[in-house]
Amino acid sequence: MKSLFSHLAVFFLWLLHWLPLPVLRFFGGLLGRLLFVLGRERRMVALTNLRLCFPERSESERIALARRHFIAFARAFLDRTLGWWASPKRLAHLIRLSGGEHLKQDRPVIILAPHFVGLDAGGTMMTMTTPLVSVYSNQKNPVFSQVLLNGRLRFNQPVLLSRQDGMRKAVKALKDGYPFYYLPDMDFGPQDSIFAPFFGVPAATLPTVSRLARLTGACVVPCICRQVADGYEISLQPAWENFPGESVEADTERMNRFIENEVRQMPEQYFWLHKRFKTRPPGEERFYP
Repeated sequence: MKSLFSHLAVFFLWLLHWLPLPVLRFFGGLLGRLLFVLGRERRMVALTNLRLCFPERSESERIALARRHFIAFARAFLDRTLGWWASPKRLAHLIRLSGGEHLKQDRPVIILAPHFVGLDAGGTMMTMTTPLVSVYSNQKNPVFSQVLLNGRLRFNQPVLLSRQDGMRKAVKALKDGYPFYYLPDMDFGPQDSIFAPFFGVPAATLPTVSRLARLTGACVVPCICRQVADGYEISLQPAWENFPGESVEADTERMNRFIENEVRQMPEQYFWLHKRFKTRPPGEERFYP
């Protein structure tokens, strides 16, 4: 019965991809407002994150920002159906890429993609233009997990690594010439993480970017994915200069400062539903219930 329900849900999502984008975004807005009201646990996570990161804002301002985030998140979720099933011609019209010349380097490239709601659109566009390597995690629902995997593998046969593969396979892929589309800003617990400030709060952060750059000689090309009214704008920025720097710790702090600055440009589109500050330094109290 559970499998049947999952297949019906996937069929419904498949139907959605035929809708014009304004209609799809309308339904995404409704879904986001509904999730904000009904999703108490994730609403509290988002508000906790916003209190930590924007203490200068009033509570009413943070609630309004959280509501806008739920809407942007829900719209991006429904927009995923386009990446999974829409024609390449339609995708090229909806997802615009700028700065592609920054991928043309004489050394390996790490594409640094912070957790904005448009990152799946960015990943789709990247795979449409070039083979790359990225990290994939299986979902709890096997039917949905397969749909998600098929969507990731749709164009140019990207290399997908599991988080259990470690850095060895990522190093090999980079040295083989695959750009590494990497999402750097999630809390995966204390193991292998270091604490680096994010909005002034110590955040457990994997120093993978710095270590890969040191092992492979790769440059770091930031990728900012912005949800706009008529689709997505994917902006590749110039490769960071003087990176890696004097230490892994300094590099990781630089990365978090960069992400923070980008978040301030469009805070409603950052992934506030994640417990970014779940892991605490020894002796600190937890932020989340």
